[in-house]
Amino acid sequence: MFLDDEWTQEEFYEYKAKLSKKNIEIVLIDTILKPIKGIKTTLYNPIELLKYPKNTIFLFYCDTGKTTQNRLEFYKTKLKGYRCVSLRGGRGYFKPNLNKPFKQD
Repeated sequence: MFLDDEWTQEEFYEYKAKLSKKNIEIVLIDTILKPIKGIKTTLYNPIELLKYPKNTIFLFYCDTGKTTQNRLEFYKTKLKGYRCVSLRGGRGYFKPNLNKPFKQD
């Protein structure tokens, strides 16, 4: 379930709700200096990201999702031991009104 290298916005919200119960944080990483309105994002800075607990998942986004998908292996080399994922469709397909809670199992 959480093993894909690319997540949709819906998967992001669903996994965030499920994993927060296990004290696992998903951090949305801005690689283009364009924050997504209405949601907390963090700028890509490997030195700062390495301060997060090892069970943290980093979800990278760009404008379309293509660049972060192509660069995912690079991010993984900079953040060894962390789970790195790309946001499908990037910032361009992020729907700000799609932050409703998901049903829990």
